[in-house]
Amino acid sequence: MPHAKILLPAQCRGARGLLSWSQGELADRAGVSRSTVKDFETERHALHHSTERLLIVAFEAGGVMLIAPGSAPGDAGAGVRLKLAS
Repeated sequence: MPHAKILLPAQCRGARGLLSWSQGELADRAGVSRSTVKDFETERHALHHSTERLLIVAFEAGGVMLIAPGSAPGDAGAGVRLKLAS
């Protein structure tokens, strides 16, 4: 069974930065409230799994790839990167 993707607050901020999205724009694209994004990014509240999935889907649709901790050789940290244009 594949591992579920997990979104970290720093990845959320980084992915928004790569896409030049405001918290409001991410919220609109994911169908959640801006306060949900803000509270998650400032580590005030954790996300429900369904909300986390909505944010991940929005980022992937926008062209961002989430990198899980330990998935890159020699690098144990989580990250984000833009997908290659097809």
